[in-house]
Amino acid sequence: MIQKDKHQAIWLTGQPASGKTTLASLLIFHLSNANQKYKYFNIDGDDLRDLFQNKDYSRKGREANIRLGMSIAAYLINKNCIPIISLVSPYRFLREEFKSKYNVLEVYLHTEEIRGRENYFAEDYEPPESNFLDMDTTHKSEKESLDEILNVYR
Repeated sequence: MIQKDKHQAIWLTGQPASGKTTLASLLIFHLSNANQKYKYFNIDGDDLRDLFQNKDYSRKGREANIRLGMSIAAYLINKNCIPIISLVSPYRFLREEFKSKYNVLEVYLHTEEIRGRENYFAEDYEPPESNFLDMDTTHKSEKESLDEILNVYR
């Protein structure tokens, strides 16, 4: 299960429309107001793709986007900031690579609902296998989901 040590980052992973960006925004708002000691930043997959004009959804394009997010997160951690990463990040080995270097709360978000972004699904998505919070957002409110993450993060 999740380690209770101080987390250096929160990584929200899962298929598009599972709640990653919504929960990242809620986490930033809540944590920034609750703890002025740290700065929190969201690294969002859609923002990275727009900023760096990577519209390649092949494995190569996805890996490049994830590695870019990992590099930015590592930079922020080294500057005493806490990144909240919200990327589909379908490849377990990349998430595990990052978790091997930093203490990361990995949150696997998934839903049974159709939310309109299914055309961006990663068919080869690999769910986490260890040291993660499993969160089905199908029947949870945003607040319930936020509270569940905060209970583990604290």
